Amino acid sequence: MRQLGQLEASVMQRLWDWDRPVVVREVLEDLQQGREIAYTTVMTVLDNLHSKGLVRREKQGRAYVYVATLTREEYTAGLLDQVLSQSTDLGATLLHFVGHMSNDELAVLRSALDSVESTGDDPPRASR
Repeated sequence: MRQLGQLEASVMQRLWDWDRPVVVREVLEDLQQGREIAYTTVMTVLDNLHSKGLVRREKQGRAYVYVATLTREEYTAGLLDQVLSQSTDLGATLLHFVGHMSNDELAVLRSALDSVESTGDDPPRASR
């Protein structure tokens, strides 16, 4: 899984926020509120995201409707998993990472770890 480019990220943010099938025109009109952009550019970005497996598309009439295949959290977890897999000392890497967390972030981490431990299940892993 690779990090998204700026325009890809803008498109994905909308798909995640809206959490429903959308057509190119909807994404285009929303993006045009902040910048000038062509229909074909948005269509190409959505096609690229489809090729990468980040969106699913279905034909609806003459247009495609697009839906994110991963949640924002699943995508982010996949990025973290990819970064962590590059470490030769996972413990040291995690220690440095946790050392930069705020108290609120540490509380969220503790809660997540408690949740995983209480269920006895392994946490879900993003595919590499």
